[in-house]
Amino acid sequence: MSRILLVEDHERLATLVCKGLAGAGIAVDVVGRIDAAWSAIQQVPYQAVILDRGLPDGDGLILLHKLRKAGLGLPCLVLTARDALHDRVEGLDAGADDYLPKPFAMDEMVARAKALLRRPVAISSLDPSCGDLTLRPASGVLCCSEHSVVLSPAEIQIMLLLLRHQDDVVRRSALEAAAWGLSEAVTPNALDVALHRMRRKLSAIGSRHKIVNIRGHGYALREQEVAQ
Repeated sequence: MSRILLVEDHERLATLVCKGLAGAGIAVDVVGRIDAAWSAIQQVPYQAVILDRGLPDGDGLILLHKLRKAGLGLPCLVLTARDALHDRVEGLDAGADDYLPKPFAMDEMVARAKALLRRPVAISSLDPSCGDLTLRPASGVLCCSEHSVVLSPAEIQIMLLLLRHQDDVVRRSALEAAAWGLSEAVTPNALDVALHRMRRKLSAIGSRHKIVNIRGHGYALREQEVAQ
């Protein structure tokens, strides 16, 4: 299922947008501030962003500028009451992929969101790797030498985060957010179950890498020494 981040501080509008997108099979996380949106994007691999301009902590284009400066090509639809031509041009020049003035028809917003999700995200074409491991996110396959195993959607997102932060410890909350988003209810042991399955799969393909628990801090992907 595709997941979109909605940056909108108007609760009623956010609820209506979420309902419309959910009806189209699109999961949505909602935040109402620029700083919260930036934090969410660091944790969850969203496929697109729907961004309001009039936010409590500034113009939503601040977030868009920050994304583009960081080299993140996350597709972005700007929603705003500012419908003057120069406002639309300003948003598009900032890196927006589409611009929809308020008020808008929900069917049109959903159609534009779907179109946004069909656009490729500008990311590296290389499959992430670490030592003897290579992940192919598009197919959900984790490879080690000539052996491979298929990961579930949640496992793919967990492995992606561990690979991207292979020199660091990743917090439990960050792994949960990556796998299930910010809005989805997660049972207390969901991550433990997923990690248990992933450890078994790593062992099955003969990888030297293990997912280790750094007590009190989080989890990390670590290469184990081969016994002589």
